[in-house]
Amino acid sequence: MTHARTERAALCDLLDDLGPGAPTLCEGWATQDLAAHLVLRERRLDAAPGIALPLLAGHTAAVQERLTLRHSYPELVGLVRNGPPRWTPYGLVPALDAAVNTVELFVHHEDVRRAQPGWEPRELPEDLQETFWRRLRGSARFFMRGAPVGVVLRRPDGARTAGRMAEPAVVVTGEPAELLLFAFGRQEHSRVTFQGDDQAVARLRQARFGL
Repeated sequence: MTHARTERAALCDLLDDLGPGAPTLCEGWATQDLAAHLVLRERRLDAAPGIALPLLAGHTAAVQERLTLRHSYPELVGLVRNGPPRWTPYGLVPALDAAVNTVELFVHHEDVRRAQPGWEPRELPEDLQETFWRRLRGSARFFMRGAPVGVVLRRPDGARTAGRMAEPAVVVTGEPAELLLFAFGRQEHSRVTFQGDDQAVARLRQARFGL
């Protein structure tokens, strides 16, 4: 069982428990919308590019809406739980599922968990934290390219990686999973601490960045 599959199963269990109308951290999306997004991402490759490309976002939004009309909520969650079809890149190259979906499914799992009252960070396996740290070291500058100030991401053990090279800079400290959520734009729901000018910290906490 890979971490991607573990996160997928846990996310789907939570979606089943909460039902279609529960809040998420994705602005404007309830749990039904998030489930449809995940189905689109893995099964509608024609529409998936619009997730990241504004020029194609209209087509993506239309396909996602049709998915919610065509499938009941339990059907959507079932499609997510079943994973990507064999004919997709994720199905054809099993290692791609672990490489890409570990982070994607973790972030969306936390989007659902942390939108509910009384949430607390989970205790995560050390190798999963290391996976997140490697991802940050390779991609943090891309995720945080829109940050209004410089950003340095710091683990509790002192290891650092750059989020954005600029001045003034803010040092953001937390476990790799929390830093990952921060870099994906979930600033207000990540357990991190800040070191830097108060005004720079405030600008960073309110900025929009991530994918």
